[in-house]
Parts: sequence; C-alpha cells; structure tokens
Amino acid sequence: MKKTHIIAIIGMAVAVAFIISSVSKSSSYAEFDTAFKNEGKEYHVVGTLDKTADIIYNPTENPNLTQFTMIDGEGNKRRVFLNKSKPQDFERSESVVVIGKASGEDFHASEMLMKCPSKYKEEGKFQIEKTASKRNS
Repeated sequence: MKKTHIIAIIGMAVAVAFIISSVSKSSSYAEFDTAFKNEGKEYHVVGTLDKTADIIYNPTENPNLTQFTMIDGEGNKRRVFLNKSKPQDFERSESVVVIGKASGEDFHASEMLMKCPSKYKEEGKFQIEKTASKRNS
C-alpha cells in the first residue's frame, strides 16, 4: 500500500471516531418526566418561568447560581438550579430552554436559552405592510 492510502484510511478512521463521539454526547429534547426517569443523562427541557414562584439569585453569596421554578410543556413544575448568573430580562422571557441533568428532586442546568418578547408590535408590522403595499401600487 502507498503512504497516501494509509494516511487517507487513518484520516477516515479519525473522522468516523469524531462523529460517533459527538453523537453519543449529544442531548435530546424532553419533558421533566423523561429527564427524571433518566437521571444523569443530559436533556434540553423547554418550558416557561413560573412567575408565581421566587427567583433566587444572591451574587454576594454565589454569583454563579440562579434558582427558579419552571413549568414544562406538560405542566410539570420543577425547581431549576442554573449554574450561571441570572440573565438580563429573565423575568420577561416568553419561554426558556434549560440544558442539564435531573438530580434528586431538582434539575441542574449548565446552560439556558431564552425567548424574549418581541420588541416589534403587531400594529407596527401592519403599518409597515400597509406602507409597502401603497408603494407597490
């Protein structure tokens, strides 16, 4: 065999190993019930902030811990411990995706994604469309 063939085979083996390892580490979307049935496995849980419960963030005690209650798509409420500081405008978020693992009765998240309310109002959208249609006429 030529050296180029051997190098190509080794390169393909490394690429296949990389793909397999990245797929096995990936997490999937689930509700709290599934996450708590499979403790220790990482999941993305989509839900909303329970605005009736307290949000606990004390930067003087621990600046990298935010505690809140979240309601998933099935209506299950769970306490979430986010290992990050409290995001700006967190209370105004429309929906939240927490990425982490279930542990005991709580969900421990390492990352969080938020969908914030749109800064554009429907009236503004209508005015833009109305103006654009007048220009096309």
